[in-house]
Amino acid sequence: MSRISYENDIPVTADVEAESWAAALTPRLAQFAAVARHEHVTRAAQELGVPQSTLSRAMVRLEEDLGVSLFARRGRTVALTPAGRTFLRSVERALAEVDRAAESVRADADPAAGRVSFGFLHTLGTETVPGLIRSFRVDHPRVRFQLVQNYGEAMIERMRAGGLDLCLTSPVPDAPDLVARRLDEQRLRLVVPDDHRLAGRRRVRLAEAASELFVTLEPGYGLRRITDALCAEAGFTPRIAFEGEEAETLRGLVAAGLGVALLPPPAVPRPGVAELTVTAPRAVREIGVAWLDGHPDTPPVAAFKKFLLSRRGQLLD
Repeated sequence: MSRISYENDIPVTADVEAESWAAALTPRLAQFAAVARHEHVTRAAQELGVPQSTLSRAMVRLEEDLGVSLFARRGRTVALTPAGRTFLRSVERALAEVDRAAESVRADADPAAGRVSFGFLHTLGTETVPGLIRSFRVDHPRVRFQLVQNYGEAMIERMRAGGLDLCLTSPVPDAPDLVARRLDEQRLRLVVPDDHRLAGRRRVRLAEAASELFVTLEPGYGLRRITDALCAEAGFTPRIAFEGEEAETLRGLVAAGLGVALLPPPAVPRPGVAELTVTAPRAVREIGVAWLDGHPDTPPVAAFKKFLLSRRGQLLD
């Protein structure tokens, strides 16, 4: 960025860092638009509630910063130069975008009709989350939701980047920048093909599957970490045949005879598999809600957080 000053009507350029354009120009854009609209400095100053001399100096400084003449002056009356007309078109678009942004964030924070950005695991998306939102909207019918399904680590990173207000995840995260609250636990089942040697059983110790091939979620998924930990507790390291990204796809692989899996209960019974209760070790996953520590909540986010915390022990009912 170059700043133009004049000595004896000769322009003198002073270099200014390019990244300071927005900081240097933004405070004067609305003033410029008002002067351009009225084509009169005094009337524009009256509209803006600033002294006429202050507005005049601001427009001179704007032209100096840009290094171009934006106005042709005739006393207190002004007319836009060709450069001024070009600049005005962009300024009006920029100011309109600021207005839209301000209205958007105000609307999102509206207690009655604001927005909640809510992340959750794929396995909770069929029944649990729709049921939660339906119950919440009995008392908050106009609150809007932006819903994001993903695995736990990805949701937490998105939350840290400002893209989520809350996330429902498992295992319950433990990080210094997060607040996490346990809400419920969900039993995991050993899922085997319906013609498997264990398929006729209702209960099984996980060690009895030590020789089996497993199909699991990919590393980084919470359920994968739980599977590895439970197998280790049972005394073996699972032999992984296939890795996927979605629990119901794993059930399909089990039904095709490609391995066994530790999975939460399905929303709808899946043909071709048997689902066995694991008696040892205790096969459960904790489900909790997490948010950024110290992050201020809008009223709709605060209301939904309070609702989720009220569902402790009843989340999966």
